[in-house]
Amino acid sequence: MNGNLHRTTLNAVHRDAGAKLVDFAGWEMPLHYGSQIEEHHAVRRDAGMFDTSHMLAIDMAGGETEVLLRYVLANNVDKLREPGKALYSCLLREDGGILDDLIVYLRDGNRYRVVVNAGTADKDCAWLDSQRAQHARGVEMRPRRDLAMIAVQGPNAREKVWAALPGSRKASESLEPFSAVSEGDVFFARTGYTGEDGFELLVPAASATDVWARLASRGVRPCGLAARDTLRLEAGMNLYGQDMDETVTPLESGLGWTVDQKSARDFIGKQALLGRTPQRKLVGLLLVDRGGVLRAHQAVRTPQGDGEITSGTFSPTMQQSIALARVPIGVAPGDMVEVTVRDKRLRARVVKPPFVRYGKILV
Repeated sequence: MNGNLHRTTLNAVHRDAGAKLVDFAGWEMPLHYGSQIEEHHAVRRDAGMFDTSHMLAIDMAGGETEVLLRYVLANNVDKLREPGKALYSCLLREDGGILDDLIVYLRDGNRYRVVVNAGTADKDCAWLDSQRAQHARGVEMRPRRDLAMIAVQGPNAREKVWAALPGSRKASESLEPFSAVSEGDVFFARTGYTGEDGFELLVPAASATDVWARLASRGVRPCGLAARDTLRLEAGMNLYGQDMDETVTPLESGLGWTVDQKSARDFIGKQALLGRTPQRKLVGLLLVDRGGVLRAHQAVRTPQGDGEITSGTFSPTMQQSIALARVPIGVAPGDMVEVTVRDKRLRARVVKPPFVRYGKILV
């Protein structure tokens, strides 16, 4: 293992638990703790937890913070009308390419919390700082590496969090999905990346080991990156750097719903998006033929032209191979396509993601 990798405050806990550790975006992270399949099922059926402290929370406040966010986010921060509300959005280049995807929370007044991906965190901070200098005055921007993040996901996740953290039920029971609240030094966000209910907790790094142990004592199963990937793919959620990057736009990535094309508000990348018609889109695939598993970069042949799988796996919930693929715009749900798997052409059916949400198979 590369000695130059970053380590979260929970790294020793993962090592003591026998986790298989891998390099993920420059961080030494647990891939699994013995069985990624069991970890996947724990989240779908009960409750699992993930160390997501490699991601970065950036607190922004003061001055023209709202002006800045209105300009740099493709989604409209004006939708956040009440403290605690959250918004999913992309940061775009001038040409519409995706710099990153993120969640922004309105805390209160003119205070916001933005959570960005690990692999793009430094780039995002530098880019936001440059935009702040050019377009907004008096904005304080504070990267919060003093915080740890633990995602607790599954149908029993919230109940187990409340049992593990006394007093947390009163503060967070009334939270609606995609909203957050602070209680003491814990930030409870009812968000996630698995297609299940639960919380993403932000806690002081010094408290993370204790919080992790409390959750484990209530039967919350530690889970690694492998289960996180199969869960998010079943839920039809993009992975930055794989299903989207700077070379594609949100309109080509199944994220048109996150782009504000109605208001008069200008934002970075808007003119580029309005100025061209997408020729590709992201769809779901279900493998029909036996004899392989759908994987990233496999070629997809359609009557409208060729495409490519961006993410693929064998779904533990569905017991079937599934994928996200970028294909010509004319391809529609129900169409049959061919995927090249180890020099064999296998049939797959086009579907509209998500494949699984809240434990239910949807396609």
